[in-house]
Amino acid sequence: MTVTDTRTRLLETALKLIWSSNYNSVGVNEICKQAEITKGSFYHHFESKAELFCQASEHYWDKIRHDLDALMSPLNSPLAQLEGWLKLVLATKIGDDIDNIPGCAFFSAGNQTSCGEIDINNTLLQMNDRGIKYHIAMLRNLEGGGFITPTQDIEQVARLIQQFMHGFVSHTRLTRNLDNARQDLPEGIYRIIGLKPEYWYSNDVPATP
Repeated sequence: MTVTDTRTRLLETALKLIWSSNYNSVGVNEICKQAEITKGSFYHHFESKAELFCQASEHYWDKIRHDLDALMSPLNSPLAQLEGWLKLVLATKIGDDIDNIPGCAFFSAGNQTSCGEIDINNTLLQMNDRGIKYHIAMLRNLEGGGFITPTQDIEQVARLIQQFMHGFVSHTRLTRNLDNARQDLPEGIYRIIGLKPEYWYSNDVPATP
């Protein structure tokens, strides 16, 4: 196994374990065991679990950014961008298994580490800011197309989307009601962004990237 392969396996194993459990309950020993990597190899690549998490977050962002860029392509109408994003959120954060709702590993890690891990907090803030920038771009496209009520503060609406998303995911993991989730996510977002009623549940949706 090459050095690059070892590092990638550690990154992806860390994401998988933290996503299915939580940051505090996943230790270096378990990560190494699941990745079939020695602790010596782990510490050759990362100084700590916190550093691994930060790098794994970047690794995840590199992959999800590809999907977001495809959705935000000018080839897709503003409504297609919105509906495609909702579809992506439901697929990646909610899924189809009531007993294994993925949720958001990054939000969970932020709650657990609080202010104790500065590097983790900075990484999560950066992830949050990146998401908001995509929301802003989507909102501007929707506003330019006349699909939403014009607003003087698009950045605030983008932040509200992010805040709603965190609460939505946590509530869905608690209630484990997928039918409600599939109804509440789009309607909640439509209300927050001021989507005109005639465009609710548009069929103008791109294929999953």
